[in-house]
Amino acid sequence: MRPFDLSKFRRDLTKSIPGISLGFHDPKHWIDAGNYALNYGISGNFKRGIPLGKVTMFAGQSGSGKSYICAGNLVRNAQQQGIFVVLIDTENALDENWLKPLGVDTSEDKLLKVNMAMIDDVARLMSDFMKDYKSRFDNVAEEDRPKILFVLDSLGMLLTPTDVNQFEAGELKGDMGRKPRALAALVRNCVNMFGEYDVGMVVTNHSYQSQDMFDPDDKISGGQGFIYASSIVVAMQKRKLKEDDDGKKVTDVRGIRAACKIMKTRYNKPFENVEIKIPWDSGMDPYSGLIDLFEKKGVLVKDSTKLKYIDKTGKEHKYFKNSIPRSLLDLIMDEWDETKLNRLQEDTPIEIDDQTGE
Repeated sequence: MRPFDLSKFRRDLTKSIPGISLGFHDPKHWIDAGNYALNYGISGNFKRGIPLGKVTMFAGQSGSGKSYICAGNLVRNAQQQGIFVVLIDTENALDENWLKPLGVDTSEDKLLKVNMAMIDDVARLMSDFMKDYKSRFDNVAEEDRPKILFVLDSLGMLLTPTDVNQFEAGELKGDMGRKPRALAALVRNCVNMFGEYDVGMVVTNHSYQSQDMFDPDDKISGGQGFIYASSIVVAMQKRKLKEDDDGKKVTDVRGIRAACKIMKTRYNKPFENVEIKIPWDSGMDPYSGLIDLFEKKGVLVKDSTKLKYIDKTGKEHKYFKNSIPRSLLDLIMDEWDETKLNRLQEDTPIEIDDQTGE
């Protein structure tokens, strides 16, 4: 049978429908979220956090660590990879004196800080930027195009013109559902605009406690439309950290325990739970939550009062839970990723057994 030649169809298709793109656009660049366990929950890889080309949302209660991860860790790590960051502050809360101690470079050649309050203004900024980006770089080799990360903190604080007009008139009657529709349209358009480029977006949003006994998960404010449109959704809860540096219980609160549930992802099994400790005096430990993850997966198993790991050479490693060295955690991550890589090369499906971790 004579093969079907699609070359003319492809040319005609791209010419006749503006904005269409052909082929796959899998993420090529990932930004470390600052914690190995959280990276794994999102992407299935300990060294990869959130991807460019997608829209990622971190939603949670006030003080749950959203801004710390998004405006701190992700911005710092993006800059270290040569990615330019546009930081959109809708809460007037991201001060330079807060960002610098987190390692963020606030110089103009690394970061553009924009203060905005209106959804329409953010949409115009994104649209104008992408039009200019495409006109300047569509004919430039992909590896030579600049990489951009937008960070919007927070989505929930954005206003509609109705909100402003009613406030000025002194009559706050609600906006008849305009805000959820506008937020959904903003996220949907960004997802479509970013797809084939090394441009990504991270947003934070607020959540509130569910009143439904049959669906106890926290609810994300602003409607469901933009949740469906987002590529990755991480729900966060704030809990008190009452432990010292050695993991011993104390009576006073030393920080927060950020409980993260990966509500939506295409790169790993969804609904993975990760708990990250963020002490106020020392900040997030990138290894925080790893031991619990390895226990859950059956990679670290109980042996009397200790936890045991048998490496690929058959060597046995046994430690008390609070004394497991980082070198062993690095070894487990390396062997875990190596096992997955070997299975990929053999062209066999990757399945991690919940009991053995293999």
